Amino acid sequence: MDLGLQLGYWGQLPPPDWVERAVEAERLGFNSVWTAEAWGSDAFSPLAYLAALTERVQLGTSVVQLAARTPTATAMSAITIDHMSGGRFRLGLGVSGPQVVEGWYGRPSNKPLARTREYVEIIRRVVAREEPLDFQGEFHQHPYHGEGSVGLGKSLKSIVHPLRRQIPIYLGAEGPKNVTQTAEIADGWLPLYYSPFRQDVYADQLTGARDGFQVAALALFQVTDDDEPGTIEDALAGARAMLAFYIGGMGAKGQNYHTKLAARMGLGEQAERIQDLFLEGRGDEAVFEVPVEFADEISLVGTPERIADRVAAWKDSAVTEILVAAGSVDQVRQAAEIILPV
Repeated sequence: MDLGLQLGYWGQLPPPDWVERAVEAERLGFNSVWTAEAWGSDAFSPLAYLAALTERVQLGTSVVQLAARTPTATAMSAITIDHMSGGRFRLGLGVSGPQVVEGWYGRPSNKPLARTREYVEIIRRVVAREEPLDFQGEFHQHPYHGEGSVGLGKSLKSIVHPLRRQIPIYLGAEGPKNVTQTAEIADGWLPLYYSPFRQDVYADQLTGARDGFQVAALALFQVTDDDEPGTIEDALAGARAMLAFYIGGMGAKGQNYHTKLAARMGLGEQAERIQDLFLEGRGDEAVFEVPVEFADEISLVGTPERIADRVAAWKDSAVTEILVAAGSVDQVRQAAEIILPV
């Protein structure tokens, strides 16, 4: 099982050590470094910068939001960074929720599975560069001949010849149908919160995965001085806050992928309570409704011995690569020291 570094997206300002963390991860033997985007920093730009500072480590987006760009624009960025990195790029895509898609990007968010399928197909055609792009789908038309068209569009090929005719595509997916489709059309899956102790939640949906299918799962990471319950609970504060935000705040009542996933993972009543509190403006209280045990399942926290022991459970799961959210250079070093030898 490989080890990756999840840098995520920026907050109010770029983290001062984000470059140093990525460079150190490569030096220590990490397999990959990933960036994300929400409604602030984008995922591509940091990887273009890191491509010039690294030589071996894989560079991936986890994830690029579909509504932010046309599929051809995303393919252009993927081809460019793949060249800049010498063939080290992995393209992670995700639909995001209606609040972001419609609120930030001003795009419709209906039929996410069909939109994803078209998007992936167009990117694969652009990167393959076998013929000029001619695609007439429900959501994407190349050339476009619809309302507002002046009728002059023509089928085009990328001017730039891709370094590789197939760039690995990963999908961030949560719903059963979405995960099933991911296993069918993608090269890998990026679950937001995966528990190796509840593998049955996804087992049936991954049966159709192609040979070599990758599962790169996020795990929050923190080393502690002891394994006392209070110490572990304190170390999981960040994980519980993240879960509360996604389960409670990323969507609306009845329309939140994260809330539905939490329910499928056995947190039905807690998930509803978390969402209700968040929607009432009581986010701080919602954090305490997140079960410590569940936050522990999706994280790697504790003494080095405890973390190494729990990594064994991840190795026995469908996960092929753990993406640790290491928030400092010291944490990157600790993750390498503890996880890589397991």
